[in-house]
Formats: sequence, C-alpha cells, structure tokens
Amino acid sequence: QVQLVESGGGLVQPGGSLRLSCAASGSIFNINVMGWYRQAPGQPRELVATITSGGSTTYADSMKSRFTISKEKNTVYLQMNSLKPEDTAVYYCNIRVTGRPIPYWGQGTQVTVSS
Repeated sequence: QVQLVESGGGLVQPGGSLRLSCAASGSIFNINVMGWYRQAPGQPRELVATITSGGSTTYADSMKSRFTISKEKNTVYLQMNSLKPEDTAVYYCNIRVTGRPIPYWGQGTQVTVSS
C-alpha cells in the first residue's frame, strides 16, 4: 500500500508564498520522478513541476520563475512565491516508480490566492 500525503495548502494573499509538502510512504521502491500538478475549476489538470531521482527539474513556463521543486528522500516540496489569483487550484503530487506504468497520486491540497 502506497500513500501520498500532501500538506501546506491554504488561503494566501496575492504576492504571498506557500510551501507544499508531499510525503510518500508504504512499499515504494525506485522512485524515478516526483512531481506536482494542479487543477483549477473547469480546467484540465496541468503540470507544475517535476524532479527526477537525480535532481533534474522541469517546470511549466508560467511558473518557472516563481516556483521551486525540491525533494528529500521520499518527500517532495513545492515552494511557491509571488502567488497570483490564477494560481488558485487543487495541487496534486505524483510519483512514478520503476516497473509501474501508472503513477501514484496524492489526494490534493487546495491553494487559494485571494485578497
């Protein structure tokens, strides 16, 4: 049984910061990629950022200068700065492991950017 538990979401004013965490537990071996995705109401889920086991990162263009993904062991973080109202969404973490074509997903954490 694999669990991904996200935390750190909430309400923040425009220009503020939040740090999301996602801790993976259970029978997890050989994590290849850890990532964050988000889904706004009425919109498809979109990539935010990923980080490989070797530390290589990728970002969506609109978030590259404001968000930073990092990891420590089986926990992945997303530092979000200069938040905008359009960043409001449910943020999901995701991990891909060797030998399993379907990634694991967390339950999602709500981020609301509003004054």
